[in-house]
Amino acid sequence: MRKIYVLDTTLRDGEQSPGVSLSSQEKVEIALQLQRLGIDRIEAGFPITSRGEVTSVQEVAKVITNATVVAFSRSREQDIDAAREALKHAVDPCLHLFLATSPIHREYKLRMDKSKVLDTLEAAIRYGRKYFDKVEFSAEDASRTEIEFLCEVTDRAIRAGATVVNLPDTVGFATPEQFGRIFKTVKEKVSGIERIQLSTHCHDDLGMATANTLAAIEGGVDQIEGTINGIGERAGNTAIEEVALALETRGDHYGGAKTSLVLSEIYRTSRLVSKLTGMTVPGNKAIVGANAFAHESGIHQDGMLKNRATYEIISPETIGIRSSKLVLGKHSGRHAFKERLIDLGYTLDEERLNIAFAKFKDLADRKKEVLTEDIRAIMDENVTEGPVPYKLDSIQVSYGNHSLPTAAIRIVREDGSTVEEASIGNGSVDAVYRAIDKATGLHSQLEDYKIHSVTQGTDALGEVHVVLQMEDISATGRGISTDIIEASAKAYLDALNRLAVRTQDPEREGNISIQ
Repeated sequence: MRKIYVLDTTLRDGEQSPGVSLSSQEKVEIALQLQRLGIDRIEAGFPITSRGEVTSVQEVAKVITNATVVAFSRSREQDIDAAREALKHAVDPCLHLFLATSPIHREYKLRMDKSKVLDTLEAAIRYGRKYFDKVEFSAEDASRTEIEFLCEVTDRAIRAGATVVNLPDTVGFATPEQFGRIFKTVKEKVSGIERIQLSTHCHDDLGMATANTLAAIEGGVDQIEGTINGIGERAGNTAIEEVALALETRGDHYGGAKTSLVLSEIYRTSRLVSKLTGMTVPGNKAIVGANAFAHESGIHQDGMLKNRATYEIISPETIGIRSSKLVLGKHSGRHAFKERLIDLGYTLDEERLNIAFAKFKDLADRKKEVLTEDIRAIMDENVTEGPVPYKLDSIQVSYGNHSLPTAAIRIVREDGSTVEEASIGNGSVDAVYRAIDKATGLHSQLEDYKIHSVTQGTDALGEVHVVLQMEDISATGRGISTDIIEASAKAYLDALNRLAVRTQDPEREGNISIQ
């Protein structure tokens, strides 16, 4: 087997998705799940962007013991010093430097000629190697860089002491054949290439991120970089789960190249990232989408009943989706619920288990049957949440086809005090949102609102996602309930709480968008 190392940048590039801002606690939760997934290198953040980012990377570095923790850095000493501070607790730290190399970046962004670029990257790598045994260098916009110069860049990075050289398709411009040829050429022409690992990092602007990454593997790369669910800047990054399953399923084509990921943790990881970032997974998303293992066509269903391999090249069990439909209800006890959570891969302490069980019993009182997906949805709600600025205490809505929709809500503030407000609106949800605005004193613009059902039937759990904008800050929110109005209120408050925290703590702002 030829091992392909995986660097996950969900916590760095993934967080650069518009509207996404993860707290330190959320980064730690995702990082621990990435460790369970078997990720080799976890890029925890970009420390120079803020003091809050330094703290978040430190918190991740404290808990990760079975993966390399990576900090991102421009080729500047002050950036490297911030990365040193952020990674001081890491068991296995790595500095990830970058500098643009393409003609358009050299001329318009850096205002450097080729010689200056080479000298700058060498100085940064040598400075970084004073403090780090592992230093990765990324030639930003490598796919639009002259191949001769790219070979010079790689050669200089190796001689300066880089242990990994990353050649990214920063703007998703490359085609698979062209991109694979870049790596073959570099491996042929650069002396000492065998001393380092060659890596790639692709974006999905033209929908070819996974194809380009697989072409790079064929071209000889040792490491691939991407995110869970493919989230990230603009159209996103290579979806790690897609590459891992392509190698697993088509090992005949890729010569036995494989990652060492624990594939059965993929679905759980996807759900966690979706929950904490507020970025829903499209139904038709490869591997982890809701329809990835759904069959509606009569011909397909007939084939599936005769032999699943007729229309499924991957079994759902491979990625951690169990085909069993264990049903729990209002008469189910705490022990049965705990065992089901363990079966689904959740391990909770007593306090968190009590919170989750209370939510389960509340749902069981509303539904005849609580299915696996209902339980996953319960767990997708943050049962470990700490103090938040505002919590929904109660909601009452009045609506009729000959009367204006009216909503009355009671909000509990962080200090324990309550406030009640009422409002009318163009519809029930609009009335609720106006009442919440009055109660919190926060006024934002609703940029997006989505509803989908978690399970089936008239008593199905409904899931609402919203995106709110306040001045130049945006935030996502999520809520679930059997009542879609309640779910809408929870989602709106979730987003408002994120906006409130971020406006009170500007240190969480300032991510620099690159790669």
